[in-house]
Amino acid sequence: MAASVGEIERELAELREEAPEGGAWLRTSVLTHVAWAPPEWREAAEDALAGLAERHPSRTILLVPEPDADEDALAAAVDLRCFSAPGQEHHVCSEVIEVRLRGRRAVAPASVVAPLLLVDLPAFLRWRGEPPWGDGAFDGLVDLVDRLIVDSTEWEGELPPRYAELARLFDRVAVSDVAWARTTRWRTALASMWPGIGGVRRLRVTATPAQAHLLAGWLRSRLGRDDLELEIEPAEKLVGVEVDGEPAPFPPGDPPHPSDVLSDELDRFGRDRVYEDAVRAVR
Repeated sequence: MAASVGEIERELAELREEAPEGGAWLRTSVLTHVAWAPPEWREAAEDALAGLAERHPSRTILLVPEPDADEDALAAAVDLRCFSAPGQEHHVCSEVIEVRLRGRRAVAPASVVAPLLLVDLPAFLRWRGEPPWGDGAFDGLVDLVDRLIVDSTEWEGELPPRYAELARLFDRVAVSDVAWARTTRWRTALASMWPGIGGVRRLRVTATPAQAHLLAGWLRSRLGRDDLELEIEPAEKLVGVEVDGEPAPFPPGDPPHPSDVLSDELDRFGRDRVYEDAVRAVR
């Protein structure tokens, strides 16, 4: 169990010397993936990370804050997760560093993450739960990365003010939202209703509040109108949309798995202007 950044690096070096049986070890990291996962989100974070290694070999830094711990300390465990591609002699491995930030060490996580970032490769921050807007720990990590990935479905309370806080970050860092990604099929279905949907006055969405607000924000921004009314029927996922009382066509396919959604977001390297417009149009 490492207790400093230097010890983390030494443990990584030792693991690299232990090539998996049956082939040489091959490091092919394409990014640094930082995940902020408080204890209540740790299991969900691990589930989303599962299966990413083959698609996105990376250095993953899993930050588990424990601000109420009795001691101010750093505790880290380092692991290599390797797989072999068919027809290849080499094993491709991703580095996973789980860091527990105890006590006051949770206040400045950027000081731990900065020396562990892979040089000249993009860095992504997956923040579980609602970010603490304006908090130093959050802002410090945002300033280190190229893209912030959130899931506004995980946020509680009134969402419009929270989207306003998120919009203030758009000029600092590119932003992805898992809730937005899960509306893709329905946005395509609604777009297929053009030009009739251009005169829509009321949208009734059976979904999470985040998905409903983002879908309505998208329509407002695309149509250039501010008078679209939204009615939300709460549900665990997006299962239905009515346009002025008429059901919209149900899109084909199944909702993607969390790891698939995260994988797609890790392929993005620029700002999503359509998403940003939708967020700004949330009322």
